[in-house]
Amino acid sequence: MFGIVGGAGALVALGTVYMYNDLVKTRLKVDNQWSQIDVQLKMRADLLPNLVETVKGYAAHEKATLDEVISARSRYLTAKTPEDMMNASGELSGVLSKLFALSEAYPDLKANQNFLDLQGRLADIEEKIANYRQFYNDTVMMYNQKIQTVPTNIVAALFSFKESSFWRADEADKALPKVKF
Repeated sequence: MFGIVGGAGALVALGTVYMYNDLVKTRLKVDNQWSQIDVQLKMRADLLPNLVETVKGYAAHEKATLDEVISARSRYLTAKTPEDMMNASGELSGVLSKLFALSEAYPDLKANQNFLDLQGRLADIEEKIANYRQFYNDTVMMYNQKIQTVPTNIVAALFSFKESSFWRADEADKALPKVKF
């Protein structure tokens, strides 16, 4: 009788350890995916002072837009949580699109090689960010699914595992672009 109870207890303990370790590994994957996004967002933020300086030379009287870019970058750099960084990144994307729209009014700026290089580098980074966001959301989905499904949800509750937030598109990302011919 003790053998059966002891064996069952050992199986429960092993199962709990396995599920705990699986949750930890998956949570670490979520953190890793977030880190990949964070690296790209920081690279984007690092390019912005050069971009602002380049634009400033051609469009100095567009100070409000340039100030918005600098302010949005500052909010991103001071954000502490992934959620705050996601919100600040969305804001930064919005003001960057305003900045590039502004370049349409300045043909000399639009033809400036430094501006074109910075714009190309930012486009590459934006593409990487989009890809990493997809990987991040896929990983968050797997992690959250483990936290919500039986029997892992019991272990998750016992050890206070919390769901992670998905990266969601903000309203600026959902807006239809204006196309002029």
